Amino acid sequence: MLLLGFLLAAAVAAFTGLAIADNTGGSTIGVSMVGNHLANLTPLQIFLCGLALALIFCLGLAMLASGLHAHRRRRLELRSARREAKQAARERDALAARTADDTTAAPGGGDGRYAGSRTDTAAGASAGGTAMGRPARRHRTHHLFGH
Repeated sequence: MLLLGFLLAAAVAAFTGLAIADNTGGSTIGVSMVGNHLANLTPLQIFLCGLALALIFCLGLAMLASGLHAHRRRRLELRSARREAKQAARERDALAARTADDTTAAPGGGDGRYAGSRTDTAAGASAGGTAMGRPARRHRTHHLFGH
């Protein structure tokens, strides 16, 4: 969108510049560009062509602006996602270091069991699974098209 808007605005500006530079006045004006005769136009027709070119130029600028806005928004979202990922990695590393310190300091965790072993069924059920150690079943949700 950004590149297309820029190209459209540049093409309209070049066309307008060449049309003005290559033509002289009169009651009907012969419009030529780069040595080629395009048409004979009255001043009203030339004015209307100028309006059309101005609208096309404004469309190109609008496309350029929306492309810049979308690019900036994507860049900010990516920066935020990277910041969140770094924070999550720091938290993960801190938790891993803390867990490693806990398992090396007291292999039984102080109560006669090894840290990380699940011997009771209530602990397995509260950790997101069932009492048998299987993951809990999720309810199916309908998506956009009902699948």
